Amino acid sequence: MSRETLHSLVDIVDEKEIDTVYRILLKFVEEDVAAPDEVEAIREAKQDIASGDLYTHEEVWS
Repeated sequence: MSRETLHSLVDIVDEKEIDTVYRILLKFVEEDVAAPDEVEAIREAKQDIASGDLYTHEEVWS
C-alpha cells in the first residue's frame, strides 16, 4: 500500500465518518516529539560532550 492509495481511501470515506478516521489515524502519529527547548538542550549537551565538558557521577553527587 502506498500513501497515494491511503489518500484515495480517505477521499471516499463518508463525511459522517471523517472524525472517526481522523481519531484512528492520530493513533499512528508519534506523540513524543521534542519541544523546541528540549531540542536546544540536546544540542547543547552534544556540544558539551564533543568539547569534553563533562562531570563524573561522583562529581555530580559530591
